[in-house]
Amino acid sequence: MSSNTDPARDLTRPRLAVERLSVRFGGFQALKDVSWSVRAGGILGIIGPNGAGKSTCFLAAANMVPHTGRLLLDGIDVTDVPAHRLSRAGLRRTFQHNAFFAGMTVAENMAGALLQTRSASLAGSVFLPWLEVRRRREIEAEARRQLLRYGVPEALHHRLPGELSFGTQRMLSVALAAAPGARVVLLDEPAAGLGGADMTALGEVLVRMRGEGLAVVLIEHHMDLVMAVADEVVVIDLGEVIAAGAPAEVQAHPRVREAYLGKAA
Repeated sequence: MSSNTDPARDLTRPRLAVERLSVRFGGFQALKDVSWSVRAGGILGIIGPNGAGKSTCFLAAANMVPHTGRLLLDGIDVTDVPAHRLSRAGLRRTFQHNAFFAGMTVAENMAGALLQTRSASLAGSVFLPWLEVRRRREIEAEARRQLLRYGVPEALHHRLPGELSFGTQRMLSVALAAAPGARVVLLDEPAAGLGGADMTALGEVLVRMRGEGLAVVLIEHHMDLVMAVADEVVVIDLGEVIAAGAPAEVQAHPRVREAYLGKAA
């Protein structure tokens, strides 16, 4: 997955583009010809009723389920790249249910996310152990900074994830996905179960992620959050895109009001 140009400098090209994604589970067509794209420093919201195919779209976009169609990461075709390699290349995601290494502390979880894009020489670790010690200290310091930036207090860094409040667990999920090395972050209902101050903090984090040049794709049922932070919105119903555009345009679309917003109201 190499290129002669620097993808980070080409702001005219989508950071992630999905083209005509289709997914079939047996005789059930879960997704049909779905296309969308998100640029660096952009937030794309994906909305739709329960069962519309939103999470399946994320699974396909991360190559976690068989699909047809194409995936382009910074203009490079990654349709056949395994999911774990896509993650290392900077395409990260969260899940509806928080997923951590339960037996590792919060700090250790973050350090593991940082190590995903770094490699250490075995010879260096064996013959130059002081370099390995310095490397570990640098990673620990970076993990601490990342956790603080995402609203996880230092007093919680040596706790297990299961000991955190639900709101802090959700923020930890986002922090792990957005760890340095991320280029595209797919967030699957990050606001689920949140309210009040936690919801406000999440909105602020999403805006900051955009300001730092990350490409963010957000599946969410909280319409106020989506409409406040998204640059563009795609609406999926019954596995197909029924509307796409600026938040205000999508809100006014008659099929959207009938299929989703009207039902929610």
